[in-house]
Amino acid sequence: MGHTATPEAESGGLTATEHRLANGLRVVLSEDHLTPVAAVCLWYDVGSRHEVKGRTGLAHLFEHLMFQGSANVTGNGHFELVQSAGGSLNGTTSFERTNYFETMPAHQLELALWLEADRMGSLLSALDLQSLDNQRDVVKNERRQRYDNVPYGTAFERLTAMAYPDGHPYHHTPIGSMADLDAASLEDARAFFRTYYAPNNAVLAVVGDIDPEQTLAWIEKYFGTIPAHDGKPAPRDGSLPGVMGGQLREVVAEDVPSRALMAAYRLPHDGTREADAADLALTVLGGGESSRLHNRLVRRDRSAVAAGFGLLRLAGAPSLGWLDVKTSSGVEVPAVEAAVDEELARFAEEGPTPEEMERAQAQLEREWLDRLATVGGRADELCRYAVLFGDPQLALTAVKRILDITADEVRAVAAATLRPDNRAALVYEPTGSAAGEDSDEDEEGADQ
Repeated sequence: MGHTATPEAESGGLTATEHRLANGLRVVLSEDHLTPVAAVCLWYDVGSRHEVKGRTGLAHLFEHLMFQGSANVTGNGHFELVQSAGGSLNGTTSFERTNYFETMPAHQLELALWLEADRMGSLLSALDLQSLDNQRDVVKNERRQRYDNVPYGTAFERLTAMAYPDGHPYHHTPIGSMADLDAASLEDARAFFRTYYAPNNAVLAVVGDIDPEQTLAWIEKYFGTIPAHDGKPAPRDGSLPGVMGGQLREVVAEDVPSRALMAAYRLPHDGTREADAADLALTVLGGGESSRLHNRLVRRDRSAVAAGFGLLRLAGAPSLGWLDVKTSSGVEVPAVEAAVDEELARFAEEGPTPEEMERAQAQLEREWLDRLATVGGRADELCRYAVLFGDPQLALTAVKRILDITADEVRAVAAATLRPDNRAALVYEPTGSAAGEDSDEDEEGADQ
């Protein structure tokens, strides 16, 4: 096992060392003796972009199956062992990865490493149809509660499908469809695990009050005998034109509390200066109550009760700028949309003021420092940069890159991307009881 370390001068004093086991598992360690805790984070290079049509939702379903027991840990034992040792844990799935993480009292680090290794190496021996059906029902219920049965719940799914055309690997979201979840077989699940849940398709980060030599010895002991797997197919190409080439639009008539305009803009790939500039642009325009859109729509015009703009960073496809405006009572979407376009055009022409630039950089700097200050947040970012960009050290210099962006770069990315011909838009028109006395207008709006 070899290792490299980060120069402290460029990382605010934070360091990380990298190691690789013979089976391909990448290991990143970062010592932090401030508090007696340690975080374990394991990223697998598999997300919804690796799925194929007709089998969407498998990556997220498997995230749940990883908590259903393995050779030496039955049922809910993973949760029980971690929590009884004073730790916390969870897992999440995105377009581009699936991650699992524990934060433990430092003296319980070995337990977390053993648990992660046990399910990486032996989950197939415990995976049966009963556990698959059980977690299939859990995921379907999650879809109902978080997407299908809440106001505006399917907005992200709809906009993703519009921004990324049919057949594109990012066209569907990680939750998957009900039909595909029903269609997933036990052999589908087993093949998915064999393909993606291998040590050479994973990065393990351990951050906190650790002894690096002892930690590496435990990792070698528990993970070192798990065989590599070389059958992973290359992910499908996610490249697209920088702009959509026209405005895509859909009117949604639903029982929602108020009219809304939600939109997605294609933005530069994560890992580029242009993506950092886009992050700053959206922060100035819609990042909090000091932003331009909040000041214009909520405070000045009082045409909206909420207005925000955020960035979904993606490495394998254009990122998404996410606009969300909820209108005030009686205000129709075209009036709000015209004001949004006016603000975006003005920003593309003038760029941010020095004060806005300073505030946006300070806001993003604080968010990054908050993330890196916790052992769990730092472990997650080290994994992210290792999996998506091949270099975990980039996590420790991210703040510097944000502060290096110029106002002209921010203006340029806004001018190139925040345009009506690069927008997928959803217009929500309330129906039923939510429409109230405006029902006639709403019915007319739904026909546009």
